[in-house]
Amino acid sequence: MDADENLRSKTLKRLGNLLDNTNDARVTLIGDIMLDRYHHGFANNLTSTAPVPVLKITDSEESPGAAAHIALSLNSLGMALDFFSCVGEDSEGSSILTKLSDTGVDISNIITINDHKTLTKIRFYGSRESLLKNSQILLQADRGSLKPLSPDISSKLVSEALKSLENSCVLVISDYDKGVVSTKGAAELIKKAKKEDIPIIVDPKLTGLEKSRGATIVLFEIRGLALLQRRLDLKDSKETAQYLIDNYGWGSLLVLGGIEGMTLYAKDEEVYFPCNATSPEQQIGLHDAAAAALAISLGNGLSLLESVNLASAACDCVLSAAASKEFISKDALSLWLDDLSWRMQISER
Repeated sequence: MDADENLRSKTLKRLGNLLDNTNDARVTLIGDIMLDRYHHGFANNLTSTAPVPVLKITDSEESPGAAAHIALSLNSLGMALDFFSCVGEDSEGSSILTKLSDTGVDISNIITINDHKTLTKIRFYGSRESLLKNSQILLQADRGSLKPLSPDISSKLVSEALKSLENSCVLVISDYDKGVVSTKGAAELIKKAKKEDIPIIVDPKLTGLEKSRGATIVLFEIRGLALLQRRLDLKDSKETAQYLIDNYGWGSLLVLGGIEGMTLYAKDEEVYFPCNATSPEQQIGLHDAAAAALAISLGNGLSLLESVNLASAACDCVLSAAASKEFISKDALSLWLDDLSWRMQISER
């Protein structure tokens, strides 16, 4: 085993030990919530009135998404959690709160708002009935409030989150630009987290990068980085990443590429982490899995490289999941780390 493989073997072992000893470390999580709803079925025919498939629905499911998806993973990984968000006073909001509460997530800091519709993403998947696999998304429909969230709600959530930071080991901001996190609120949270000397993980919208200014690590999708590269007229991904790091004062940028792996960019540094999923099924939830893994590892004092190794393993679990509604659990992640260690041993025989 060469030096790099030996280091990776030790890292995998340390990550496995971490999952068994989180020491009740507390996370402050703030961000937008949505409900992910999935309809699966067969699309054998086209409608008679338009060249679009008719989906015969055979199965439906739903699960909390966005920041709520991160909360489910953090809770499963054994982290104490202060979760700040809001939902509408509707059946979708009630479904989210019930699911979170039933799995042990504290919902006392989630505000229910009258006359507000919970953001719901509805995805329709279909395949030919004669095929066993190759189901693909046919349509996504988004439903939510047409009016913006009151700034007073955001201000209240940020105010409570600021208090939480005094007893936390990491701050996670999951922003879908739905009003929970304002630019001013994000700046206050990041400033307070820096004062408390705790790591800051931000998953921003491309239109809301100002909310991530000063973060320890920021999550991007590979397509987002490519889009900004074209907009900024820069020569490659590395130059684009370094520009963003310098311009927004980030400590690092983690670019998620799904089956193409992930790349960590820091000041004048670039480290690639390959995808180890042998049979990728889907990739919804990669950002949430990476954020949760980074939170548990950085929050427990692991290095940035060790933390990204855990994020890579968490994303592999998502890619390998048969259902996109699955969140990262301690058991699944532990088994995956054991599998990676076993593969390394086999390769040395």
